[in-house]
Amino acid sequence: MLELKNIYKYYNPGTVNEMCLFEDFQFMVQKGEFVSVVGSNGSGKTSMLNLICGSMQPDRGEILINNKPVTKIKEYKRLASIGRVYQNPALGTCPDMTILENMSMAEHKGKIFGLQRGTNRKKIPEYREQLAQLGLGLEDKMQVKVGALSGGQRQALSLLMSVMTPVEFLILDEHTAALDPKTADIIMQLTDRIVKEKKLTAIMVTHNLRYAAEYGDRLVMMHQGKAVMDMKGEKKQKVQIDDILGKFNEISIECGN
Repeated sequence: MLELKNIYKYYNPGTVNEMCLFEDFQFMVQKGEFVSVVGSNGSGKTSMLNLICGSMQPDRGEILINNKPVTKIKEYKRLASIGRVYQNPALGTCPDMTILENMSMAEHKGKIFGLQRGTNRKKIPEYREQLAQLGLGLEDKMQVKVGALSGGQRQALSLLMSVMTPVEFLILDEHTAALDPKTADIIMQLTDRIVKEKKLTAIMVTHNLRYAAEYGDRLVMMHQGKAVMDMKGEKKQKVQIDDILGKFNEISIECGN
């Protein structure tokens, strides 16, 4: 279980541009939930992910994982139980290293290499099998540098690498936004399969309302640091894109847009 409790977050504190993004913000995700998060720019979606992962600290409040406070735990330690995939496919991989080298690094996340070789040749058949399941032909490109791959191939590899070590949470920060529609669909199908097979708790921020409606078992809409829509269960399964657009339009009118 993941909980953000009584969170306050200010930007530019003590200046004329001071802004309070989160004010007594509460958010809880139950084990095994797949939450799709939508909202306009500046609504707090990515900031919430940064708070969860530890790349941003709250000014007040507490973050708990499985009822244990992790607010003061460093990001690199927190990521031992969290896999994260970013919007930019380049951020999840090392472009000057081969696919084999990238996968070896991912499998050793949080471990000490010591003086052993960075890649274990005995692991190649296992890596090939994992890559073959992506359906992108990457199993035949083990020695190709990742920088030479397409954006979709790199994002698929990033997704695979993010769960090569045992993690409880998968954080997806607009991970299909930089891809063409066909490739984005492939990545979403892969995402859904990985979440279900590994029984992960997942939070996906997306601007794609079709993906928000189609995937996951819970839908949250953020606005000005608050959750203004929260659907789960039967309501989530019945939600339509027009329902989400209707809420967006309602918010837009309230804001004078």
